[in-house]
Amino acid sequence: MISLAGAGKYYGGRAVLKNISLVISAASVTLLAGPNGAGKTTTIRILLGILKATEGQAKIFGLDAWKDAVEIHRRIAYVPGDVNLWPNLTGGEVIDLFVSLRAKHDKALRARLLTDFDLDPTKKCRTYSKGNRQKVALVAAFASDADLFILDEPTSGLDPLMEQVFQDCVMELKNKGKGVFLSSHILSEVERLCDRVGIIREGVLVESGTLAEMRHLTRNTIHVECERVPDALAQTQGVHDLHIKGNAASFQVDGDELGAVMALLATHGIRKLESAPPTLEDLFMLHYENKIMEQSID
Repeated sequence: MISLAGAGKYYGGRAVLKNISLVISAASVTLLAGPNGAGKTTTIRILLGILKATEGQAKIFGLDAWKDAVEIHRRIAYVPGDVNLWPNLTGGEVIDLFVSLRAKHDKALRARLLTDFDLDPTKKCRTYSKGNRQKVALVAAFASDADLFILDEPTSGLDPLMEQVFQDCVMELKNKGKGVFLSSHILSEVERLCDRVGIIREGVLVESGTLAEMRHLTRNTIHVECERVPDALAQTQGVHDLHIKGNAASFQVDGDELGAVMALLATHGIRKLESAPPTLEDLFMLHYENKIMEQSID
């Protein structure tokens, strides 16, 4: 559905995006992760045809994102991170306006979404909080019969209960065969949704792939209780941040050394074992910690 090939954006010779390449398919959820200012919104604006890429290609449905923007927009739904609405219209009128722009929309789904998001559509938009303005945009998008949903920081302003409703809606879209491309810097809120993740840093896509593919980049966290913690554990390759208290130990272990460490522990009578795989937050911080280390060395 989306294809970025070597896309870049420059302002006055300064690169804000450099050589971004990404492919997004139907029936999938792809996350572009990075802090504010990393280039997430610029990438989305290029895909929407709001900005023209300085170099490379940006395509949606095989069409050029800049030249064919009008045709592309007939098949996509977009939610910005900072939603501005017409102050004198009600939330319901704004939703009706957006969904009426499409040939098909589901009135029953619209009604259900208003209930699920606990949104009063009769209030004027000027009275809405940031979270309620976000709900208006989300209801309008999810009620549309679009093929691709592009969501820029979509959970901004939502409380935890509404974040769960949002996640349920995204999973429903995926099950219908729709494509979802979203950006976020709050990784814990969207981790369970994602099939693929791209981590962007200072305009560069530094890593991309499935969570399973990317988890080799960091370490598993182990909490174990043995009859006796092996003395050799501290010298075992791949073991980091070891803390021993009595017959219990907590440490991190590199993924490719996990088997050897488990074999060592098994010879010392494991009583209790907890193993936690790295989270998306761990992967994200790994790249930024490496960047900080590089800067301190320089």
